Amino acid sequence: MNGLHQLLRLYLVTDSALCRHLGLVETVVQAVAGGVTMVQLRAKDATTPERVSMALALKAALAGTGVPLLINDDVEAAVAADVDGAHIGQGDMQPAQARNILGPHKILGLSCETSDAVLAADPGIVDYLGIGPVFGTATKADHETPIGFDGLERLVRLSALPTVAIGGLKAQHQKQVLATGSKGQAIVSAICGQADPKEAALAFKYPELCT
Repeated sequence: MNGLHQLLRLYLVTDSALCRHLGLVETVVQAVAGGVTMVQLRAKDATTPERVSMALALKAALAGTGVPLLINDDVEAAVAADVDGAHIGQGDMQPAQARNILGPHKILGLSCETSDAVLAADPGIVDYLGIGPVFGTATKADHETPIGFDGLERLVRLSALPTVAIGGLKAQHQKQVLATGSKGQAIVSAICGQADPKEAALAFKYPELCT
């Protein structure tokens, strides 16, 4: 998919609790103004209709920005809201089923924590892989054992697909992430949990300013 590598550079994954102080839409708008290149709506406790409603609000706010919107773990909501795609995990529906529901032109991402999962990912079905967790993170209590940068590099090298790193990452990690061959970072608390999401996102564009 043309331009997908660039779109993965700074990938915002929303967290309902962390976005509460500004609101979901305002948090995302500010983050995109700071340089976020892709947005994933992750609302684990919401229903499909609630995710559709949130997605429609975000879709309207993102109109004209060129920033794609995906929905986490709810392919039906992604279709209903007609967003740019969906992201699924290993415990969700099979990628082939998700692709069949989404259709051929939407973006489909897949989380992978192991070499077996990476090698099993079909480039004819999936567009990119989310690799991690690099570090432990409080935003996903059931995450697998952190793999660190060495594990990230190993899995990235195995992948036939573009990858984005996730799990406890901050702006100061950007150079190390890109050095592994990953196309970017998926960020939750380092942007959503900050008082100024725009400034937080800008820090990822200038990692040399972060110590």
